[in-house]
Amino acid sequence: MIGFLKADVARFCAGLDDLAPAIRLRLIVQLRQALDEVTDAAKAEGWGLRQIGAQAGLSHEKVRYRLAQASDEPTGPA
Repeated sequence: MIGFLKADVARFCAGLDDLAPAIRLRLIVQLRQALDEVTDAAKAEGWGLRQIGAQAGLSHEKVRYRLAQASDEPTGPA
């Protein structure tokens, strides 16, 4: 699943150029949610933060930060 991450993100970003700002923002939120799901799946498969970071083009510290940030976010409307 994580092996296709870089290509998927590159393809996604290439498609943002001609869209209105509001649509781009909505799509970026959806991308972030998808990245969180992929990261969670990779962790469940036994991937370390360094492996996840290497595939995503991030440092393991940034992966750790994003995971912590995602776990602190509310899951739905209050």
